[in-house]
Amino acid sequence: MTGRPVGGVAVKAFPVARSEARLLVPALMFIALVVAAVASLGTPLITSVATSFHVSLGSAQWTLTVALLSGAVATPVLGRLGAGPHRRATILATLAVVVAGSALTVLPLPLPFAWLLAGRAAQGVGLGLTALMMGVARDHLPEERSAAVIALISVVSIIGAGVGYPLAALLAELGGVRAAYGLGLVVTAAALLTAWRSMPEAPEGRSAHVDVAGAVVLAAALLLVLFLAGERNLWSRHLAVAAGLAVVAVVLLCVWAVIELRSTTPLVDVRAVRHPAVAGANLAMFVGGIGMYLLLTLITRYAQTPHGAGYGFGLTTFVAGLVLIPFSVLGFVAGKLTPRVRTRIADPLLLAGSAVVVGGGFALFAAARSDLAELFAAMGVLGFGVGGFSAAMPGVILAVTPKSETSSAMSFNYVVRSVGYSLGSAIGGLILAAGTGPGHLFPDDSAYTTAALVGIGAMAITTLTSLALARRRSSETNP
Repeated sequence: MTGRPVGGVAVKAFPVARSEARLLVPALMFIALVVAAVASLGTPLITSVATSFHVSLGSAQWTLTVALLSGAVATPVLGRLGAGPHRRATILATLAVVVAGSALTVLPLPLPFAWLLAGRAAQGVGLGLTALMMGVARDHLPEERSAAVIALISVVSIIGAGVGYPLAALLAELGGVRAAYGLGLVVTAAALLTAWRSMPEAPEGRSAHVDVAGAVVLAAALLLVLFLAGERNLWSRHLAVAAGLAVVAVVLLCVWAVIELRSTTPLVDVRAVRHPAVAGANLAMFVGGIGMYLLLTLITRYAQTPHGAGYGFGLTTFVAGLVLIPFSVLGFVAGKLTPRVRTRIADPLLLAGSAVVVGGGFALFAAARSDLAELFAAMGVLGFGVGGFSAAMPGVILAVTPKSETSSAMSFNYVVRSVGYSLGSAIGGLILAAGTGPGHLFPDDSAYTTAALVGIGAMAITTLTSLALARRRSSETNP
């Protein structure tokens, strides 16, 4: 018996039958892939948006930032709603919002730039569905099967960028920015139809209330964090203002934590987040996210740098997007392998090993990048490391999380990941800006080496944090 409505009445949810599981698993993967790919559409289209709407590159950058912001805010809210009895309705309503946002992005000119930003914000809301897909898998699939599916959902949510980037870039070159965003409309409509046909109801006996005050304070704090991550010129020209805003962001996050601790229906169970395993996993995700996105940013930017800079390959946006193919392919391979390896190696050790692999990608990029094949190799190493890391992360958190709190626990982890990715991109931009000489358009080649060394340091911290988690788990299982 499934939890889908029968005759308009929701029936009790049990693990789905094997035939239905075969349909449910691809649906979960497809939806997670779509929302990740659509949210990342802003990355290759920034220049095209600036040209089409006659705005600055800084303003066009907000087509990416606003999606990350709305996703970061929506994730814990949807995670809490997904923990309640109306998870199916929440999934469908969220995808409807994403489809509406996708429609806004393809409306013809001369609609103002603000309409595009509104559409991108609506598309970003879909990022909050990843944790809900994990909750569905944990509730409706056998335990061993659900663990493998959850790991793959985590991986797919990362490699989605590698799928969407080259396709969007190609469509932008062939038909303009509207054609590229049209891809988002098509696939999100398909995701909504898929969810309508396949998503079961949540198990009975659950309840969920959204902490509105906590959501508002969290939104304000994340807005400041992502604004500071995106406005790199603010740090270089108005350091005191940037530092002041950073302090305000930290204060808001502290206020948010207090609100959550005092609330009877918190947006995120902060007490559960303080569990050493969960806190350690989130710290590893935060620092590791900085490093992972830093290398992704470095490689794609290096590939597009024209030969006149004394390095680089002068690739078009589309061809540079093809560099992401090894990232996606090997990331998926790592995601498929990880559940098998987990039977022999604990999840924290898998996190540590994956962090070492990503650090190896940084080392490869720092030492050898004069040939395009070397960039492909570095991107492949990065993808394998990120895939393994993403697949192992849910196991660390869910091992100490009640089944009913799956969506909420993982949603907080994804907020941490979003902030880490944003900071990784910002740190890369700041290092390269610092390495750009007066009157030069491009940074010195040595600036990329410096950024790579910073990334190696970030992955070393991630490795040590993961090893600490492994030692703690070992001491708990073998007192």
